[in-house]
Amino acid sequence: MKVLDQVLQKDYKNLQGRSAILDCVVRDADGRQFDVEIQQDSEGASPKRARYHSGLLDMNTLNSGQDFDELPETHIIFITRDDVLGYDLPIYHIGRRIQEVNESFQDESYIIYVNSSKQEDSELGRLMHDFHCKSAADIHSEILAKRVYELKETQEGADSMCREMDQIYSEGAKRGRTEGIAEGIEVGEMKAKRETAFELADMGLPAEKIAKAVKVNLETVKGWLSGTPSVAR
Repeated sequence: MKVLDQVLQKDYKNLQGRSAILDCVVRDADGRQFDVEIQQDSEGASPKRARYHSGLLDMNTLNSGQDFDELPETHIIFITRDDVLGYDLPIYHIGRRIQEVNESFQDESYIIYVNSSKQEDSELGRLMHDFHCKSAADIHSEILAKRVYELKETQEGADSMCREMDQIYSEGAKRGRTEGIAEGIEVGEMKAKRETAFELADMGLPAEKIAKAVKVNLETVKGWLSGTPSVAR
């Protein structure tokens, strides 16, 4: 596999419904597309979310006039902290099948779940071990160890992460204020915080950290993420 390009935190807009920010969108030399998601909470890696991500990739691939057969092969990959599917396997490959004849349905759309709690003595198991390490010194992969060290154990890395978080919040606040002119700045700012909460959830942050980042009580944030109306305090 030869990677041609990758986009981190790719923002896919859906004019008819919910948009989503995908963790890492990759295109390889054969034209295949991959969405790699790293999820700490099981509720952020449901099968229907994987289905939605697959749909977003498809909707943002073809241009007007292109034939449906030009859709590339896609792989939605969820790397999860726990065994979301519950079969105690390190990896799950999901593809559609024709039930009556038990044959593969050749739509070239695939979903993969990787259970990072399985850290066996294999290439995949060692990588999952690395994902759980807090210190770069404990990581097997030299490439991953170097990047973790840069981000977590140097001042430059800490400053970079702070700038990214500030940018996410500022962009959300700007959108919220624009939308909230007619309703008042306070309403606009709350919309911005709500949108930022969804974006941080798409990045895999738990509700507790999201509440702290957007400065809204935890119950309100949980209500936003679950779709249950709540009153912010």
